Amino acid sequence: MARAIGMVEITTVSGGFVAADEMAKTAEVEVLQAEVTCPGKFVILVAGELAAVKSSVERASELCRDKLIDTFVLGNPHESIFPAIYGTAEPSKIDALGILETYDVAAMIEAADIAAKTAIVELIELRLAKGMCGKSYMTLTGSVSAVEAAIEKARNDAGEKGMFLDSAVIANPAEGIRKYIF
Repeated sequence: MARAIGMVEITTVSGGFVAADEMAKTAEVEVLQAEVTCPGKFVILVAGELAAVKSSVERASELCRDKLIDTFVLGNPHESIFPAIYGTAEPSKIDALGILETYDVAAMIEAADIAAKTAIVELIELRLAKGMCGKSYMTLTGSVSAVEAAIEKARNDAGEKGMFLDSAVIANPAEGIRKYIF
């Protein structure tokens, strides 16, 4: 079963469809997502064997280099990434709350993967670009120290790519806002 995932984020819809088509033709990958996000950007997410994913992402990057926003390849993504993306994560409880925002989609998924692998935290949600003018954010929970460590590591990673926007850690979210967290 395919474990590696890769993403290409393009500035235009037409460029996105061209990239998605080329990715599917270049290597044996499964296209998990190929869609428009705000503000008219295009995101392609593929899965497959690591070599195939790398090859398809590299090909799309070469083909659309003048329209390229960001890319990534994760050889072994954390198991909580997809439930957080698809809104099916069900955290056991909300302890401390960590929030991190980025300027793009690819940096957010990489940051979430790093956060989940850094400390014992539960990813709650990855909100990816839709309705946010192309920005993305994640929420996660765990002990205060775990959330602080996860957010710091994720913030540093997103910052290295120049995509970090903002972050916060709330030690004990008020009951009145908990229903809005997920």
